[in-house]
Amino acid sequence: MTAATPEKVAIFVDVQNVYYTTRSAFKRNFDYNRFWAQATEGRDLVKAVAYATDRGDQKQREFQNILRAIGFDVRLKPFIQRADGSAKGDWDVGITIDALEFGQQADVVVLVSGDGDFDLLANKLRVGEGKRVEVYGVAKLTAAALINAASEYFPIDGDLLLG
Repeated sequence: MTAATPEKVAIFVDVQNVYYTTRSAFKRNFDYNRFWAQATEGRDLVKAVAYATDRGDQKQREFQNILRAIGFDVRLKPFIQRADGSAKGDWDVGITIDALEFGQQADVVVLVSGDGDFDLLANKLRVGEGKRVEVYGVAKLTAAALINAASEYFPIDGDLLLG
């Protein structure tokens, strides 16, 4: 890219994964503002989507509004509690479809998740589509296969955490 033509970036955030991994590893929350500044600096934004489950509570709605104010398109899926006590609400297929679609318009695809299921997506975008794939995840909770499939890996720690 020349200085006159900024890179185009598409950002996809697996909100539940980031919430639980940062809470588990650090007992802190992800700093979405700091992340946004880092991921978009000197780049033109194609699309930024945050994928979350919706439990319908006020605190969660306020958080979703903060994400929207930062610049994310927030996509919600109902949180489903199964009879056996397990829960469902992941966005793996939705993230994959959007990353493949919007990734076509971008030079760089940023994926915020430690979920190893995304290694195939990262590899497809990087090798098959020639995109640079940046993965952000909590180091000890990010699948090695995903880190290896990325063009560049950024551990979520220190500056990317609140508090």
